[in-house]
Amino acid sequence: MLPEDCLSIILSFTSPEDALRVSLVSSCFRSASDSDLVWERFLPSDYAEIVSNSVTPLMFCSKKELFRCLSDSVLIDGGNKVFKLEKLSGKKCYILSAKELSITWSSNPLYWSWISMAESRFCRVAVLRTTDWLEIGGKIRTKMLTPNTTYGAYLIMKISERAYGLDLMASEITLEVGNQVCSSNVFLKHGEGSKEMGNLGHKKEGSVREREDGWMEVELGEFYSGEKDEQVKMSLMEVKGCHLKGGLLIEGIEFRPKH
Repeated sequence: MLPEDCLSIILSFTSPEDALRVSLVSSCFRSASDSDLVWERFLPSDYAEIVSNSVTPLMFCSKKELFRCLSDSVLIDGGNKVFKLEKLSGKKCYILSAKELSITWSSNPLYWSWISMAESRFCRVAVLRTTDWLEIGGKIRTKMLTPNTTYGAYLIMKISERAYGLDLMASEITLEVGNQVCSSNVFLKHGEGSKEMGNLGHKKEGSVREREDGWMEVELGEFYSGEKDEQVKMSLMEVKGCHLKGGLLIEGIEFRPKH
C-alpha cells in the first residue's frame, strides 16, 4: 500500500545486504530497492572524488551499479592505492601500496629492489635483498575511512623460499593514534606462530596468516575511526639484531573493518 518512493526512503536506512535481500520479495520491492535514493545513502560521501581518482574510468548508469563497481577493487591515486567498499556493509577499505609506505633504504638497490608481480594489485612491490635494519611504516587519516568503525591494519607480504634471518628475532609492531600507542612482537615466518601482545593484553594469535588472494598478512593493530579526524601511524621493525635478513616481499598495508 505504500508508495514506492516511501519504500525507497525506508530501505535507505538499512544496509546494502538488507536492500539486496528485500529485492527478492516482489517486483515492487525490487523496484524500490534499485532506486538511486537507496544506493546514494550506501555510497560514501566522497564517492565523486574516488570515482574521479580511478585509474580506469568506471562505467555505471545508476548508483547501484556504481556501488557494485566500488565493491570491486578500484585502483586510484595514480595506481598507488586500492579502494573497495564492503559488499554487505558498504564500509570503506583501503590498501596503500609499498610505494606509499616509508621503508628504510628502499631507494638503495643494494638493500631493496622493486619488481613487477602478476599476482600484485600494483605495478611494483618491494623486495628485501639484504639488510640488518628492517623498518616499514605507514599512516592514514581516519577521515578517509568510515566513521564509528573499528578497523584493522594489515601488512600484506610474502616470504620467499630463500628468505633468511627474518625469524631469528621478533619484529616489533607498533600502532599509534594520538597519544595512545599499542605494541606487540611477531616472528616473520611461514605457518602458525605466536604474537605476544604488549599493552593489548596477553592474547596469542597466529603471527603470519594466509590470505585468500595468495599473499600473507600480519596484523599491525586495530583502531577506532570516530567522528574526529586523527592520524594513525603503524610500523613493523627489527633493528635490535645485528644479523642480515632478506627475502621479504612487501605489497602494502590494508585497512579494513573488523567484525
